[in-house]
Amino acid sequence: MRTSHAFTVSSMSKEKLHPILPHDPVSGGELFISELSSDESGVRIKGRFEIPRYSRLDAEQSKFLETFLRCRGMLNSVGIELGISYPTCRSRLDALLQALELQPVKERDERRRVDDGRRQILELLESGDITPAEAKDRLKGLE
Repeated sequence: MRTSHAFTVSSMSKEKLHPILPHDPVSGGELFISELSSDESGVRIKGRFEIPRYSRLDAEQSKFLETFLRCRGMLNSVGIELGISYPTCRSRLDALLQALELQPVKERDERRRVDDGRRQILELLESGDITPAEAKDRLKGLE
């Protein structure tokens, strides 16, 4: 014998959900989520939950992030999709990283690698383990 399951959906679940506000509209201070609810099961969970960092983005930043992901991170494609220049894309990406409180990995790690390599080569040269010509060749290889 087959049975069917029917779920009662309250009128609240049919209401449009509002976006999460990133800051208190009165004081400008930080907000937190104090309750999570499920209309389907009636479950209510109370506590202090942080607002996801991506909810703190404004509409333009959210659109840029979505386009960036759809373009698989290719800024040239993002520029074409949004009708903006490559430098504007870079600027918006930097602003997005800042809004999400993320540090770019980019040149910092590359610069550190080159500096460490240079230091090692100079130490080898100073100790006499390599000749000046070898040091010069190795330094060129780092660039």
